[in-house]
Amino acid sequence: MPDLLLELRSEEIPARMQRKAAGDLKTLVTDALIAAGLTFEGAREYWTPRRLTLDIRGLDARSRDVVEERKGPRTDANEKAIEGFLRGAGLTSISEAHVHSDPKKGDFYVAHIRKSGRPAEEIVASVMPGIIRDFPWPKSMRWGAASAEPGSLRWVRPLQSILCTFGPETAEPVVVDFEVGGIRSGNRTVGHRFHAPGEFAVRRFADYADKLEKAQVVLDAERRREIIRHDAENLAFARGLEVVPDEALLEEVSGLVEWPVAIMGGFDEAFLDIPPEVIRSTIRANQKCFVTRRQGGGELSNDFILVSNIEAPDGGAEIARGNGKVVRARLSDALYFWETDRRDLPDLEGLRTSAADLGLDLAKPLDQRMAKLDALGVTFHAKLGSQGQRVRRIAALAEAIAPLVGADPAQARRAALLAKADLTTEAVGEFPELQGLMGRYYAALQGEAPAVQAAVEDHYKPLGPGDRVPAEPVAIAVALADKLDTLVGFWSIDEKPTGSKDPYALRRAALGVIRILLANEIGLRLGELVPAGDLIAFFHDRLKVQLRDEGARHDLLDAVLSGGSGGAGAKDDLLDVSRRVAALGAFLDTPDGANLLAGTRRAANILAAEEKKGAVVASSVDRDLLASAGEPAERALADAIDRAEGRLDEALATRDYPKAMAALAELRPVVDGFFEAVLVNAEDERLRANRLALLSRIRAATLRVADFSRISS
Repeated sequence: MPDLLLELRSEEIPARMQRKAAGDLKTLVTDALIAAGLTFEGAREYWTPRRLTLDIRGLDARSRDVVEERKGPRTDANEKAIEGFLRGAGLTSISEAHVHSDPKKGDFYVAHIRKSGRPAEEIVASVMPGIIRDFPWPKSMRWGAASAEPGSLRWVRPLQSILCTFGPETAEPVVVDFEVGGIRSGNRTVGHRFHAPGEFAVRRFADYADKLEKAQVVLDAERRREIIRHDAENLAFARGLEVVPDEALLEEVSGLVEWPVAIMGGFDEAFLDIPPEVIRSTIRANQKCFVTRRQGGGELSNDFILVSNIEAPDGGAEIARGNGKVVRARLSDALYFWETDRRDLPDLEGLRTSAADLGLDLAKPLDQRMAKLDALGVTFHAKLGSQGQRVRRIAALAEAIAPLVGADPAQARRAALLAKADLTTEAVGEFPELQGLMGRYYAALQGEAPAVQAAVEDHYKPLGPGDRVPAEPVAIAVALADKLDTLVGFWSIDEKPTGSKDPYALRRAALGVIRILLANEIGLRLGELVPAGDLIAFFHDRLKVQLRDEGARHDLLDAVLSGGSGGAGAKDDLLDVSRRVAALGAFLDTPDGANLLAGTRRAANILAAEEKKGAVVASSVDRDLLASAGEPAERALADAIDRAEGRLDEALATRDYPKAMAALAELRPVVDGFFEAVLVNAEDERLRANRLALLSRIRAATLRVADFSRISS
């Protein structure tokens, strides 16, 4: 079957846009082909800084013929209705229509409209101009003389050529001919802009990829990544070093080059006195280079690795020298920031009021920065006050949380007071991603307790699903206080997430609280720290997301939150809720759990139906009536419920949820036996009411753990 090759070549596409753009191209083209009636065996997208490529294999040569039935008016309709039907269906005479009969509607006309299939190249040529013109770039531009004309083509960077060929492997492919913005498709492209800028013709994908490789273009982005990784690691290894892993930088750099060449550069060893994270951020942000360290995870070295897009005649020596010069200049700035942040501020007299109010020591540089943050009145949010006011709230809350998580209250307060201080430092001003970390460095330099140092760095964490969770008690207290203050504050001014919009990252804050509590196995009553109501409900929604990501069923959380009466744990204790969900899930995966679920549902359904009819349900089970009825199965059920309730009391009092599930499991055989042997809706009203009371006790017992009616089958 024929294959389709498409390349859209332009000036440099920003690295951050390439992967998504290639995926968008694949989706848009394949969706359009399918909508036009074509099928294909497979499609794969490729991208480089200068081209988006699509390889579609096994594409139908033409779309199928289709017959469409268009229903018309009844055969006895007036002439005007029939004429309208003929025009709409493209018929010249009513004799060309078919007559269909319907037992209810009678005879009516139907037009059988045959639409012939079209050649695939004709379909491609018809859909591509629209796809290119309406391509979903986040940002795009016009260029050249045509840019002043209305409706001129927009692209992320000036589009230079379009390559589009179609045909089987056994024959010469054809050029799919179309034109967009004055650019006509063809079968020619160019290679590397410096090494092989001349045009060459291609036939199909294998030929295209091979000729690009010879023209020093590596088309496959994943292969470029591995070339960079492999060559960088080899260069480092030869000097007894290893590359500090950085997958995000690797992804970015692979999108900056078509022919990657790794080169080793260096800087003065004196700069190694700067914190390694600052060195790494400086070199990464400004030069897109990889830093190295001694093998085995040792200290940073003064060697770095850059990735060039050319093979230089001198082996890259001049490129390394030029990059080293820029790196040294940037590191000189970083060294200045590092040294400046450790000196006294020049305006200490103006900070004494803030320092006294916050209990800060102006002999210490980090305390000075916190006093400055407060004195400047830097706004956190117009309705929530300044950063200084927020720090006061966080400090008070951290001090209150500390005893609940095993932390020292004084250390928690001290860490909270210093946690935001590095926001006014030169280093964080230049590298915002280092906030918290730089605070830890400065806290260590002024002799703060190790627990305070850790809390200053970790109070922002976790920032995302892959980020580590604070584990030291003081850090836990401050991290929880920071996130809870954010949530309570924005809830109080009715700035809640809506749909996909969450400008203040409140979902992330709630998930951070949840991850901290679950990872550290901390049972905390959130209702004692935040206003109850919809904020707790928001935590439940986020907990559902977290548990689902861990493989738990969402319906089990609903069941646990809806049930849990009579001694079970608090619903605002998220650790307790998660443990109940885990125990319930494990129970339902057993035969006893599955069968009890079925029996409980049966009991609940019977009860609901009888209660709807106004049937009498006895307030308690009458043992004498059970004895006189002479049904062993219902007496066995009553005895089993008595035992289960006693064991549930013990298990729920100690929050031993596996034990609670085991107590419920004992009901399974007697519930089965009851429904097999006993007629609930007995003619005797007293007997029926007594048996309904038994079912009510089954429902009440299970409800103490979870609402089984909310569990999906």
